Amino acid sequence: MNAYRDQYAQLFRNGRNVALIAISADADTTLASWARDAEFPFLFASDTGTVVGRMYGALASRPGMTNRNLFVVGPDGRIAFRATPFREIDPTAYTELGQAIDRIVPPDSARGGP
Repeated sequence: MNAYRDQYAQLFRNGRNVALIAISADADTTLASWARDAEFPFLFASDTGTVVGRMYGALASRPGMTNRNLFVVGPDGRIAFRATPFREIDPTAYTELGQAIDRIVPPDSARGGP
């Protein structure tokens, strides 16, 4: 999550026309505290019942745990890119993520024009 925070402006255009929502099986109070302490500029959602994790095939072999997967959902609501699992320690994973976001929301549209 620190890498997302540190690259937020570049990858997610400071949230302009792009929303980053981190979903975790952790309790909402835990996520809120962590997000506040680490100064994450994006949203967190709690999935303690692992309903979303189950829908996206993100459940790990240990009960109540999820894999670190990443999905880019386009404006049409369809998954435009998936990284299952997401290779958070591989710098090329962030390049691929940025390219996926650029494909569905071209950089010029994020700036509001040419």
